[in-house]
Amino acid sequence: MVTGLAGCTAPHRWQIIRAMKVLNLQCAHQHGFEGWFASEEDFQGQLGRGLVECPMCGDRTITKMLSAPRLNLGAAREPQPQAQQQDVMSSTGRTLQAAWLKMVREVMANTEDVGERFAEEARRIHYGEADERNIRGQASREETEALIDEGIAVMPLPLPKALKETLQ
Repeated sequence: MVTGLAGCTAPHRWQIIRAMKVLNLQCAHQHGFEGWFASEEDFQGQLGRGLVECPMCGDRTITKMLSAPRLNLGAAREPQPQAQQQDVMSSTGRTLQAAWLKMVREVMANTEDVGERFAEEARRIHYGEADERNIRGQASREETEALIDEGIAVMPLPLPKALKETLQ
């Protein structure tokens, strides 16, 4: 017998995967995204425990947007006409969000994460004490202002928590 998802035998795991409720969600910064949950209770439980966060900015102040309910039931049925849905975000907003995510992924792929050593490492590069390279990391407001005062070019780039992890 083959064991699959969460200890379920193979024929039953697809039933679990198919029975997902897809919700249109939005954070306090008006970033729109989808969330997939087993049920409304599952969504409310995860929301209450602070487990639901915006993939763009990491905000945990999440609201469920009004939309026609959609269940991911797989290809078991003929597609049914759906009630008209309210867009969570305009097409311009979606385009900007996609462009921003592409740019962030490009920065992540082409920089070295020096973490909390950012200010120190930026100075070392600027003053020729370390090889010149693209870096990213964290700095306090005071450290950032001091770097700018020294003529070291830096810019803030808020990264979603999900993007700080390994990209697949």
